[in-house]
Amino acid sequence: MLERGEVANSWRRERWDSLRLLTPNWQSRLPGHHYEGPDPDGYMTMGEVVEFIERFAAVARAPVRTGTNVTSVRRADDGYRVTTSGGEIHCRAVVIASGACNQPTVPRFADAVPASVTQLTPFGYRSPSELPDGGVLVVGASATGVQLAAELRRSGRPVILSVGEHVRLPRLYRGRDVLWWMDASGIWDQRHDEVDDLTRARRLPSPQLVGTPERGTLDLNALTAMGVELVGRWAAVRDGKALFSGGLRNVFSLADLKMRRLLDTFDDWAKEHGRDAEVDPPERFAPTHVPESARWQLDLASGEIRTIVWATGYRPDYGWLDVPVVDEKGRLRHEGGVVDSPGLYALGLPVLRRRKSTFIHGIEDDAGEVIDHLTRHLAGNR
Repeated sequence: MLERGEVANSWRRERWDSLRLLTPNWQSRLPGHHYEGPDPDGYMTMGEVVEFIERFAAVARAPVRTGTNVTSVRRADDGYRVTTSGGEIHCRAVVIASGACNQPTVPRFADAVPASVTQLTPFGYRSPSELPDGGVLVVGASATGVQLAAELRRSGRPVILSVGEHVRLPRLYRGRDVLWWMDASGIWDQRHDEVDDLTRARRLPSPQLVGTPERGTLDLNALTAMGVELVGRWAAVRDGKALFSGGLRNVFSLADLKMRRLLDTFDDWAKEHGRDAEVDPPERFAPTHVPESARWQLDLASGEIRTIVWATGYRPDYGWLDVPVVDEKGRLRHEGGVVDSPGLYALGLPVLRRRKSTFIHGIEDDAGEVIDHLTRHLAGNR
């Protein structure tokens, strides 16, 4: 196992100080290893996540070579040649487990933002105290965007949140964590070959959730109540001005509709499986409030905004992969983790084999099936 940094490197180096897992502690489990602390319904801090993964690596006796950067993987006659900072390795099979969040994505028009405005991504953000004084524009309203907008607003700063497509969820539903419902109802176990639009499912934004001791819901209504200003999707920069798209009402309505449909699915499951008595009665939530007059543009040179945080998603980095298995959009071509090159495999990508593939507890089932295929591949080569 090759790791460019330390064990749990991304959790150590590429997360902000206050971040907690979105999944409850009882859901943090790996093969033969699970949460054993006093707060199963809580959410791990980054330090606790690092400790959890370190313990698993020790218990599993994982043969990790830390500080080993892979610079090239290319085909060889009977397998692959892996070039690393520690030398070259020849192997018959390779498993790519580098994830889908190696690099933050930033739109091209970011280059047109005036130099007076500081720009950073979640990889560079640590806390509000490290930013210049003044207002902040957070771009992106998935989990990262709403969490950072809330933290920055609580620090006393004016905050504007640019909102595009998003997934709205309550933290608790009928007295249980919403992710308990996803797990218990079997939605997370849906396989990749059962999903109607797999490409879209793999690109779905992370839900608007936050893991906090009070287990509160952090949606756009909560942010509005805190004083965060909502604007539409940032579409362009023209003459030093940020231009935002309209249509917030439609964006909000679609997110609300999808949430209601999901809650209906939970209710149907509870009724069909005789679980209604174990949980609170069904509930519904107020529609997302639409601002009376959302602004369409913002003068970036006015001084109103001193910092932009691009919470616009992430992408994998396959610059080191010298095998023609990456499409024109930078995505790995694979079928359930079996990559389009004999002996090459992947784990940890969105909806790799199931909807839960990118969560800590989702890796075990995927890994078992991918390694079964790998084992058969190696046996067939002998």
